[in-house]
Amino acid sequence: MKHVAIVGASLAGLSAARALRAQGFDGQLTVIGDEAQRPYDRPPLSKEFLCGNVSEGDLALESGDDDLQADWRLGVAAAKLDSRSGAIELADGTRIDADGVVIATGSRARRWPGCEGMAGVHVIRTIDDAVALRAELMPGARLVVIGAGFVGAEVASTARKLGLDVTVVEAAPTPLQMQLGRWLGGVVAGAHTANGTTLICGVGVAGLVGEERALRTPSGVRRVAGVDLTDGRHLPADVVVVGIGGVPNIDWLQGSGLELGNGVLCGTHGQTALPNVVAVGDCAGWLDADTGAHHRVEHWTGALERPAMAVAALLAGGLRQESTVKPPYFWSDQYGSRIQFAGLARPDDEITIEEGSCEDRCLLATYRRDGRLVAVLGIDQPRLFTRWRRQLVSMPTAV
Repeated sequence: MKHVAIVGASLAGLSAARALRAQGFDGQLTVIGDEAQRPYDRPPLSKEFLCGNVSEGDLALESGDDDLQADWRLGVAAAKLDSRSGAIELADGTRIDADGVVIATGSRARRWPGCEGMAGVHVIRTIDDAVALRAELMPGARLVVIGAGFVGAEVASTARKLGLDVTVVEAAPTPLQMQLGRWLGGVVAGAHTANGTTLICGVGVAGLVGEERALRTPSGVRRVAGVDLTDGRHLPADVVVVGIGGVPNIDWLQGSGLELGNGVLCGTHGQTALPNVVAVGDCAGWLDADTGAHHRVEHWTGALERPAMAVAALLAGGLRQESTVKPPYFWSDQYGSRIQFAGLARPDDEITIEEGSCEDRCLLATYRRDGRLVAVLGIDQPRLFTRWRRQLVSMPTAV
């Protein structure tokens, strides 16, 4: 290959660029990003950056050691992939011809239908999102967070620290039920009520309510005034944050010949239906060799580690290799506690509290399936979690 184009300029794209150079690729390298910013770290957006403890400069992912010799095309999105020629067409009409393509376009925050343009309604995915939300997190304001996932919980935690009146609404019976299971999801959720956040579970959102009279602005934009629940309750709100997951950015790949579903559907190491194209990061649904299903791993460590495997598959031209895909790992900081989880859990897994207690919300829990360790949860147990995580060893799989 003489020219590789990476579509996506966040952590997964940067990791792919680093891996290409580290693995000996010395050809032309182009990195395309729809945001104008250089690669930056996203996890602090809902925590330290949101409360003003770190600056935009502190989020930079590039270091002084990076010498990628890449052509950065920032502030313009990819519009089409021509699989026959390998060309990428950009939204500004530019055409980039490449021998190899790494798709790392990530995901975008899912918005609440019908509230586009309503003032006071936010998602948090980009620096611009976080800056806009931070400007409205005033002490005493009423914040309603829709969705008690990790991002929603982190925003709620930050807002309580800033002195807001916070309510979190979760449609499922227990927060984080899909990730941690109902029992331990409930344990983690206890931090909300212990810190003064109102948590409403098992109730859906019927809609967002705007002010009866439009704001006195030239655009006449209405501002959110509350949230209606499906059980008839109304929650007054000055600010609303929608944290109901992400949508993979794959629309531009329609008609490309790639297999699309919940992301770009890939093999065990990011290989796609096109031999010169791999996919990494939040937009990539890698095949899990154990389950036979495709999973999008939307976590920081996956975007950091997996691109090296996908790049190896790309540069090998389809030759079989042996390498190990690490189990998914993520962490979350909420109300002063560090939550760490590795692996993939199922509702029927056997759960054991190895250390600590649920009452204290300081514990190490293991998940086993047919006697085999498949996942580990740690709450304020970083050292013990690290030891247990090492036991989560995946069998090598072939590219």
